Amino acid sequence: MVSTEYERRIAARFATFDQDGNGWIDRGDFNAATKALLTEFGTPARSDRGQALYAGAEAFWQGMAGMADRDGDQRITREEFVSGAVKRLHDNPDRFGEIARPFLHAALALADTAGDGTATVADTARVLRVLGVPAEIAQAVATGLDVDGDGKVAEAEIVPAFARYFTIPD
Repeated sequence: MVSTEYERRIAARFATFDQDGNGWIDRGDFNAATKALLTEFGTPARSDRGQALYAGAEAFWQGMAGMADRDGDQRITREEFVSGAVKRLHDNPDRFGEIARPFLHAALALADTAGDGTATVADTARVLRVLGVPAEIAQAVATGLDVDGDGKVAEAEIVPAFARYFTIPD
């Protein structure tokens, strides 16, 4: 049985996705996040990286909608989000990471200024801040993602951490 405390904590994660604060998550929220990231990293939308980020955002949106949009209105309410996370992901947080992987891969590529398949801790924190994470938390999280201490964050470090954050409340 999943606790009410767990549901409350998962519901708090909802705001991260509701970029415009209108009370639901929809494709527009994913597009807004994509535009903000492209602006932050000075990348044109029509570039290969820009198109990859848009495609990743669309794949992420489709995965989320398939998992949580119970009434099929192309909007995910807080209740649908909590229900989707609690019922479908609590026992398998890796599934959420796989839904997010195309977007995370493209965001990492955007922040990969060295061209080595990784992003610096500082650039990872920039991505998090653009996505709505407060600066002090973004820096701490980005630092924590650098498990091997090399000052860089790779996809293998980001995807599981992302899944844990959105599906495991602690």
